[in-house]
Amino acid sequence: MTERHDTRRGGSGTGFGGQQPKAVQKALAMLEAVAYLGAGATAKQIAAHTQVPPATAYRMLNFLVADGFLVRIPDLSGFALGQRTSELAYAASDSAHVRTVDEVLGAMRSETRHGLYVASFRGGTVRMVDMDPDHEVVSAPTIMRNPHAHAVGKLMLAYTPRTVETLELRAVTAHTLVDDRSLHADLARILATGVSFEDEESRIGRAVLAVPIRARGADVVGGLCLQGIAGRVSPANSELLDFLVQGAKDLEGLL
Repeated sequence: MTERHDTRRGGSGTGFGGQQPKAVQKALAMLEAVAYLGAGATAKQIAAHTQVPPATAYRMLNFLVADGFLVRIPDLSGFALGQRTSELAYAASDSAHVRTVDEVLGAMRSETRHGLYVASFRGGTVRMVDMDPDHEVVSAPTIMRNPHAHAVGKLMLAYTPRTVETLELRAVTAHTLVDDRSLHADLARILATGVSFEDEESRIGRAVLAVPIRARGADVVGGLCLQGIAGRVSPANSELLDFLVQGAKDLEGLL
């Protein structure tokens, strides 16, 4: 009797069986919300996007994670589409295998000793999507406190200019840009060249290059960042830039 009852309700244990079409619709809406909001979307954002009560959203998100349709991003601050969702998308198309962020970054890390990480900034909030396990990477909350001092933060400011309006320009190091004119000139250069550069602006001795990652519709939704020792990492290094730009192309549509 128990087995027949469980089968009737849905054998996965999620409780999203045929007897509960509204629950299924909400679960699917959450998957769509994560796809729209991008990797790192928080439970609160997903609940607001789907107009589902937060308590219900949290419960459904946990079910979707348990079943592999969603995963938690490395810093546990949000969610990304999981392997089972990718498998469904792949099965629905006749195209070749679509590489994942993890696969692209893994291949890139095998070619460089510099630190590499990927961040999303959909909605004007930086979220870490893939952090280098062999290098210390600044956390997303730290970047958001002073985005003007970080390469990926400046990339976000350049491509989502409304975020500049309420920005307080604090000095993190002696090299941080703290006046409006210098910052706006730097953001204009980023838009013109597609390259953001941080030169000891958040930490002495460290430099970071960042290039934009685009969605399929060409909107900039995040950044691919390479960090290393100041003086060795710079926009003048064409080999590093070409390496990053190609990586960003490989990541297009994956955030």
